[in-house]
Amino acid sequence: MTLKDLKPGERAEVLGCQGEGALLQRLCEMGFVQGTNLRVIRQAPLGDPIEVEVNSYHLSLRKAEAAMVRVLRV
Repeated sequence: MTLKDLKPGERAEVLGCQGEGALLQRLCEMGFVQGTNLRVIRQAPLGDPIEVEVNSYHLSLRKAEAAMVRVLRV
């Protein structure tokens, strides 16, 4: 399951990120590392972007970026 599959209000634990290059490094720098807990705050009406709470701060990701983050729903 990936981050883009979660609905607003759901919580998950990050299992890892897939991909390569600068985008993968940027996701890791934003806190999407294995074991991190997160919560989906809301999605735009058409589903893009997705607002997520990670490590006590909020950030927005495009669906393509959210699809790179593997998660386990908790």
